[in-house]
Amino acid sequence: MTISTIEEAKARARALRAAGQAGSHSAALELVAREEGARDWNTLSARLRAGDGPPFSAGQAVSGRYLSQPFTGRILSVTEAGGGLWRLQIRFDAPVDTVRFASFSNLRRQIRAEVGRDGRSPRRTSDGAPQLVLDL
Repeated sequence: MTISTIEEAKARARALRAAGQAGSHSAALELVAREEGARDWNTLSARLRAGDGPPFSAGQAVSGRYLSQPFTGRILSVTEAGGGLWRLQIRFDAPVDTVRFASFSNLRRQIRAEVGRDGRSPRRTSDGAPQLVLDL
């Protein structure tokens, strides 16, 4: 669930409090902020006012290429990494072989990576390709 307005964030906080998941309204706001990948409520509210919220959300289905290998999966968590980057934790639907050699394999089921709004990792492989590219 991605929140795009302060009103939606406050409504989510009220729902969390009503469900007994937060003691006070401010604690509920802080919980909503963390769910949305922000450090705290002040960071989330500033982001929502500026209209530059995260382009990704926890639970979102994604596909793309990791170390040049195609994948599908789901985002487990999103946090702001700074500098216009987002730190994603992605669980692949099926293990991805990160090695291109026929005689060797290295299967990965879950990764953590940083990407920009364009879904591309600033980190590169030895041949210059982005380590992670999401299909947006």
